[in-house]
Amino acid sequence: MRGDSTMANALPKTGMIPGSWRPYYELCKPKVVALLVFTAIVGMLLAVPGMVPIQPFVLGTLGIGLASAAAAALNHVVDREADARMKRTDRRPLPSGALDIRRSVAFAAVLAALAMFILAAGVNVLTAVLTFGSMIGYAVVYTLWLKRATPQNIVIGGAAGAMPPVLGWTAITGEVHAHALLLFLIVFIWTPPHFWALALHKRDEYASVEIPMLPVTHGVELTRLHIWLYTVLLFIVTLLPYLVGMAGIVYLLGAIGFGARFLQHAWRLWRHNESGQAIRTFLFSITYLMGLFGALMIDHYLPLVLQLFD
Repeated sequence: MRGDSTMANALPKTGMIPGSWRPYYELCKPKVVALLVFTAIVGMLLAVPGMVPIQPFVLGTLGIGLASAAAAALNHVVDREADARMKRTDRRPLPSGALDIRRSVAFAAVLAALAMFILAAGVNVLTAVLTFGSMIGYAVVYTLWLKRATPQNIVIGGAAGAMPPVLGWTAITGEVHAHALLLFLIVFIWTPPHFWALALHKRDEYASVEIPMLPVTHGVELTRLHIWLYTVLLFIVTLLPYLVGMAGIVYLLGAIGFGARFLQHAWRLWRHNESGQAIRTFLFSITYLMGLFGALMIDHYLPLVLQLFD
């Protein structure tokens, strides 16, 4: 029994065995990457009126996904000390001891190299260049500098996380279109209320590691107001795809429905500050973005489906 206890104490806090595949999988932030890749796929599907060509679709999805995973892994490396001091993150692969810095950096480098090769050789150079810039923007500019430099970190750094729809579009067409930039704008405006809601919920933890998130530097009240104002702006911006003829009535109904619900969450957070409302707002914001981009996809393909039954 004593030997079993000693062995259990030697294991990482995550329960993951060093050298197994699981720590590497967690290093990639799979849930975050899945959301980013989903928005990239929608960008691909919207780029052409019919079905997308198979090769750039498959290789573009793979390359963008690998690059996003590489950026996530580098984020783990840079944030390892802060992660070890925060309850939300102390079970991640590096602070838990499941992986060390050398293996994590090597893993990120391999993912990044594979991503660039796949995108440059199998998709197009423009997508590879833009993806590389986004990866550096998140892993280096945001994580290494902006995150600790200004309470507007998530606003400025959100540009990197808003790029996947543009990357998906360029993977199919080889050009940056105004409609792709509109998708970028939606995700860019969505990012601050999404992340500030989490920052409100985890304010004390961010304060303990001296990361200047808005609720830490400017207080809870101002952060709640900012979330409300950004959500209002987001609602307005999400009407633009319909107004410029990029999307139709199905998308408009989805944008209004999901937007109204997001506004309700943000209003409750600002005016009532109900217990647990910050984390509820954060969680709904993820559903919101998936629903909004899902509505874009359905709106785009519904006419094609209806034509099959004419």
